[in-house]
Amino acid sequence: MSELIQRFNRRQRLQHAAGMVVFTLLVLTGMPQRFADDGWARMATALMGGINTMRLVHRVCGIVFTCLVCFHFGGAIVALLRRRIDLSIVPTRKDFTDAVIALKHQLGMSGKKPRYDRFEYKQKFEYWGLVLGGVVMISTGFVLLFPSWTTWLLPGQFVPMSKVAHANEGMMAFLVIVFWHIYNAHLAPEVFPFDRSMFDGLISRERMEQEHPLELARLEEQAGRAMGEEPKGPPAGGSDDR
Repeated sequence: MSELIQRFNRRQRLQHAAGMVVFTLLVLTGMPQRFADDGWARMATALMGGINTMRLVHRVCGIVFTCLVCFHFGGAIVALLRRRIDLSIVPTRKDFTDAVIALKHQLGMSGKKPRYDRFEYKQKFEYWGLVLGGVVMISTGFVLLFPSWTTWLLPGQFVPMSKVAHANEGMMAFLVIVFWHIYNAHLAPEVFPFDRSMFDGLISRERMEQEHPLELARLEEQAGRAMGEEPKGPPAGGSDDR
């Protein structure tokens, strides 16, 4: 049986699961409002109990999403200050070099493959794209939720501007999740038909060697120093409370 290595802890998995549920509900209640004149949207609205119920669910999910984002970054800042995590998710010059190497390999121009650490450039691009998109969705969502307060503080044009930005950013987020994230996480040849690591937190050693060799080497070195021996590889489980 293949050796398993812990990649994601319990807190990270719970955040992912909560975000997945909330995002799905936001899409289900937001898309019918964006395409309100279409027949399928009117049918979806009726199935959800009417426009008032759908708007209520959408707004509640938006507030929950805002709380999740604040909890995520609050926890990350605290962990960073305690030096329990590093800045491996932040893009560096190496990510641009890796992207070029990967493109050359995929085009058959080179046999060399990029060697990734904890996160590859595609994961970083997706993460920060969703972060920036989330900021747009949250800020415009609150403008639409409290238009009177907005016009008391800002010019009235911010309300229709926010409506357009909210709808378009929501559509972009939906397309990125469906065509980018789901493919890379579950349909790509390396992980097809399903990548369970974000659900059980574990990844096989073989996948680590192929997809995250630099992280694996660092974990082995850390495990070796902790045991006072030559590196033999990271433990299969590890702490689940980080």
